[in-house]
Amino acid sequence: MRFSVVIPCFNEADYVAATIASLQAQRVEGGCEIIVVDNNCTDATVPIAENLGATVVTEHERGVCSARQRGAQASRGDIIVSADADTSYDPDWLDKIHRRFAADDRVVAVVGPCRYRDGPRWGRLYARLLFGLVGVAYRLTGRVFYVTATNIAMRRDHFPGYDTTLTQGGDELDLLRKLRRQGRVVYDAGNPSHSSGRRLTRGLLYNLFVTLLVHYLLAYLLNRLFGRRVLGSAPAFRTSRRAAARQWQIAGGILAAALLVISFLPPAGRVVQTYHSILRHVSVTADPDGRP
Repeated sequence: MRFSVVIPCFNEADYVAATIASLQAQRVEGGCEIIVVDNNCTDATVPIAENLGATVVTEHERGVCSARQRGAQASRGDIIVSADADTSYDPDWLDKIHRRFAADDRVVAVVGPCRYRDGPRWGRLYARLLFGLVGVAYRLTGRVFYVTATNIAMRRDHFPGYDTTLTQGGDELDLLRKLRRQGRVVYDAGNPSHSSGRRLTRGLLYNLFVTLLVHYLLAYLLNRLFGRRVLGSAPAFRTSRRAAARQWQIAGGILAAALLVISFLPPAGRVVQTYHSILRHVSVTADPDGRP
């Protein structure tokens, strides 16, 4: 088996069939298995996936990181591929990935951009801009600084595993960090995934402040710092408007607390000055004559 494509699912009955169909249409040598991870689905996701011939495994621990880890553990392919249940793929998507790996044994991962096929116009523009910047940075430095979980392929013998203490957003950043330590990560700007823009329907401000700033970036930093899940993932987009309003309140409280802490911190210049004063004091205390 050449490829194992892992699709984490939580109530994706409206989308998963199209995703599986696009993967079954792949023109690639060596074979491809499709693994759907049932992460506590209560709709028809599982029977749909089984009827279409996908392998279904179960992960009871809620969260996309745990689901992806379970799917990777159940896979058999030489290349483990991270995909998403509301995302479709061009027929030559896996073939392009295969060619990248075949061209250089030093390549441990191949990643690509994500494009939104629907949703608000600002979202489609945002994705183009974000991954355009990722591509520019890659051409200038040879390094990939951001990756989408809808489009990651990794050699099994270099797969570091997902940190299940992290949350959605943080998991792919952590994975990218570990992969870069092991070898070359290739960014293929011409091999995108095509995702639903449904997560963007709550507006630009909600996605920037609640989803990106709080539940992606801040959650990643806090959870890595404490080694456990301090701040959870952003709520599923299918939650009620009342739940979304609560998330606004939580995000506002966290940001206000962060600004309050920052306001009490001394200026950077004072910190440096204090540091050098301490060093001089220690030096004089250790040697009253001031000899080095």
